[in-house]
Amino acid sequence: MKKILVASTNPGKLKELREMLEGDIEWMSLSDFPNITEIEEDGKTFAENARKKATAYAKTTGLWTLADDSGLVIDALGGQPGVKSARFSGDKEASRGLLDHKNMAKVLTLLQGVPKEKRTARFMCCLCLASPEKVLIETEGKLEGVITNEQAGENGFGYDPIFFVPKLNKTVAQMASVEKNAISHRGNAIRKFKPKLEELISK
Repeated sequence: MKKILVASTNPGKLKELREMLEGDIEWMSLSDFPNITEIEEDGKTFAENARKKATAYAKTTGLWTLADDSGLVIDALGGQPGVKSARFSGDKEASRGLLDHKNMAKVLTLLQGVPKEKRTARFMCCLCLASPEKVLIETEGKLEGVITNEQAGENGFGYDPIFFVPKLNKTVAQMASVEKNAISHRGNAIRKFKPKLEELISK
């Protein structure tokens, strides 16, 4: 069985990856390495950050490492929050739930008065799998949508409650996980990633 480290402590991300990349793999997370030094995500793009995390943690642990960098890109905010999505509110100490709430509040405040047709946005996800020696796979996915005026829905995490998908007439947080995985940015990146991973493991 192949052991792969997921470069995250976010339980939501881990759950999505495990659900979509089932197979003969033992998944580990950064929580299994409590003394590991956190890699600073200082890249200018999602792809840069994913590559940096995957290669650094693979070298440190000796394990194949899967890293993702994902976030929200809002056209009316010039692409913000972008690579700063996770810490957009600037609060470094808040728990994940509180942080999500503060991040969403900041986005809604910045978009006050912006009409619906100009509230277009997309979720982006870049995945990178690296061995201690090299980058093995890179894929990306996206999901187009519109930022709402208020939160709706209890599922998901991050910006899901304010990200409305017109073709389904609901926010991502109003979707069951199966429905979300079928269209999400991470789901789209994973669908491109999965056959490449299966091919690698079968060699």
